[in-house]
Amino acid sequence: MYQLESAIAEEQQEMRAVFAEVMEELAGKDDRVVYLDADIINSIGMTDFWKKHPERTVNCGIQEANMIGVAAGMSATGLIPFAHTFGTFATRRVMDQVFLSAAYARLNVRIIGSDPGVTAATNGGTHMPFEDMGMMRCIPNVTILEPTDSVMLADLMRQTKDLYGVFYIRLSRKKSEKIYRDGSTFEIGKAAKLRDGKDVTIFATGICVADALRAADLLGQEGIDAGVSNIFTIKPVDEDAVVEAAKKTGAIVTAENHNVINGLGSAVSEVLTSTVCCPLERVGVQDRFGEVGDVEYLKRTMHMTAKDIAAAAKRAVARKG
Repeated sequence: MYQLESAIAEEQQEMRAVFAEVMEELAGKDDRVVYLDADIINSIGMTDFWKKHPERTVNCGIQEANMIGVAAGMSATGLIPFAHTFGTFATRRVMDQVFLSAAYARLNVRIIGSDPGVTAATNGGTHMPFEDMGMMRCIPNVTILEPTDSVMLADLMRQTKDLYGVFYIRLSRKKSEKIYRDGSTFEIGKAAKLRDGKDVTIFATGICVADALRAADLLGQEGIDAGVSNIFTIKPVDEDAVVEAAKKTGAIVTAENHNVINGLGSAVSEVLTSTVCCPLERVGVQDRFGEVGDVEYLKRTMHMTAKDIAAAAKRAVARKG
């Protein structure tokens, strides 16, 4: 089970450092674990792993499509591959290979897409994936996970090592804001409820979770009781949690570091249109390309801040009935 930290604060370690530590742990316990990269091993903190396990590390070079094919082939021999590159190249550039070589073939591959959305920051629009979850949602047999902090990242990595299938894990490389206490565990496919509310429910993922909690505090100052849930499994989305929230609060907001088209907002909307009809407001990237800037600047530019989430919640509440 999971427990929340008493207050949100920046983590001591970067997410990539925790990723490398857990990869070392998994490799130490299971000699089937292998790591593949597309020539950015240092950027994800895996240089020491490579030096320690050269026989279990494959640098495929700047050949991302080939990397997915190699990972699929390794899976077919019984290995458990974790393949990493930037989120843009882990999805757009390898769509056909993920579809055919991994998912269609029903193989066992974990794809790590780093620096999703605005966390690509100064790498700019060419390296800023706002569409990666949408692309992966279209492929059958793919589970999409977005760890919120390093505690969740470590738990999800340990779980997926022993699960079978194709997983796309959206991972920010830098320091996250810590939401969960050390030792917390999570159920893939189930939303993590962070606080109850009776007027509106905010479903958030990734870096938007901390701002969703801040938005709930802002709304509370205006007499609006907002619930917050962390949907970290984008596919399959937790339909029961969405239906329960719609029935209880009658208004929903989604907040995501992704295009509002075909991401979390679309997944929640698809549930609502076939079950419970209620107002939905989607906070995220409004169908545009990225640009160069730091994360806070980009969140303001894309209207993804706590104030933006609170404003969306007020619009949803006003639309009730």
